[in-house]
Amino acid sequence: MANKIIAIGRQFGSNGREIGHRLADRLGIPFYDKEILNETAKNSGLSEDVLRSLDERPTKSFLYSLVMDPYSFGFNNPGYQTNLSQQAFQATYDTVKKLASDGPCVFVGRCADYALRHNPDLIKIFIYAPIEERIKTVSERFSLSEDKARSQINKEDKARASYYNYYTSKRWGAMESYDICINSSLMSIDKTVDLIVDYINSIEK
Repeated sequence: MANKIIAIGRQFGSNGREIGHRLADRLGIPFYDKEILNETAKNSGLSEDVLRSLDERPTKSFLYSLVMDPYSFGFNNPGYQTNLSQQAFQATYDTVKKLASDGPCVFVGRCADYALRHNPDLIKIFIYAPIEERIKTVSERFSLSEDKARSQINKEDKARASYYNYYTSKRWGAMESYDICINSSLMSIDKTVDLIVDYINSIEK
């Protein structure tokens, strides 16, 4: 298999992270999700706590940020927050590019498909699932009621979409932004990984 860089976008509760992790294991290549925050902190001088508070969070509107999570920053100056968010995004963007330059790997989220858009080895994947399936997954994973699981899904998806749309000027989850979109509810996680591996192999022939 050639030196492919795989960027995975995912709906909350679609098992996108687990699919990415197992895919990386199957291919024997590094996996980066939350691990990107640690690498970014080491390279940028920004603390991991600050990066975590801003991770895949919208920045277009300070008011929207307050609505999404009024205690996430601990600062009251909208200009300061916007500037910090921009710094965090740029630092993450640079880290993604640096990690990709080291060789094949799997990224989950963090606009990796945009950061690496000029990389000829990039494969862009979006993992989604029907809302009822995601409610079941989130409810079981976090021991939440169905109503709370639905609320958490809506909050996380809204944050991810706002973050992605703002920084990439593309539409999160829109099929034209990706090479392949997969409904993860139709197969087991391992079968979904099989499908992705078959896809990668087929486009290399």
